[in-house]
Amino acid sequence: MRIRPIIAALALLALAMASARADEELIRLPTRPGVTQPFWLLTPPGPPVASVILFTGGNGELGSARRPVLNSINFLIRTRGAFAAAGFLVASVDAPSDHQEGLDSFRASAEHAQDIAAVIAYLRQKAPVPVWLIGTSMGTISAANVAARLKTGGPDGLVLTSSIVAPYRRTAPVVDEVDVGAITIPTLIVHNKEDACMVTPFSAVPDFVARFTHAPKKELIAVSGGNPPQSDACQPLARHGYFGIEDEVVGDIIRWIKGG
Repeated sequence: MRIRPIIAALALLALAMASARADEELIRLPTRPGVTQPFWLLTPPGPPVASVILFTGGNGELGSARRPVLNSINFLIRTRGAFAAAGFLVASVDAPSDHQEGLDSFRASAEHAQDIAAVIAYLRQKAPVPVWLIGTSMGTISAANVAARLKTGGPDGLVLTSSIVAPYRRTAPVVDEVDVGAITIPTLIVHNKEDACMVTPFSAVPDFVARFTHAPKKELIAVSGGNPPQSDACQPLARHGYFGIEDEVVGDIIRWIKGG
């Protein structure tokens, strides 16, 4: 048994759960008939300068169906407090009530975009500021899908981190699931050059960036390094999840959003 990775994972999980504050609440928003879209709302200490919707990797399930605790060590979830500290209103979305087993193929659907359109409208009602989507790993399919489909009431910007750029078994790359050429909002793509996950090789990223032909502004931020991996290459505690360089990556994203 590999004790050290288990201890590290448990420590980060405890940190993520402990970081939930009094100003973070679980919202269950009615979207489609008979369906609710749950998300955790984290409020910044002052007036919001922007809102961000976070899409996690894996199957996208964060635990709201079982209990009101955000139990994930995903890169975006464990750094959500940094986005709030920078003045962002933060929504961490879970799987909708009719997909509590996880998102999987639902990520690229029109219904998923419809659910997130309701979250965007909710955030705009809370604060009249730009709304950005941020996805990581499998969450990049969700974020790109929403950005491509919503032409009215859609987001103001898009950030994709550790994007799915290569096929493997039942996993298809973003460009096979979403018409990224239809995305017409500023787009930032962040990737670790040392990402060893088989579906996120950096070698395929430049071609991926080139496919965003109608984004009015786009940029690739390539980072490198991190702490020694404490998980599988495709899991959060590795280069894929920016383990050990979270502050650098989140700082880059925050600066890009504020500049955009």
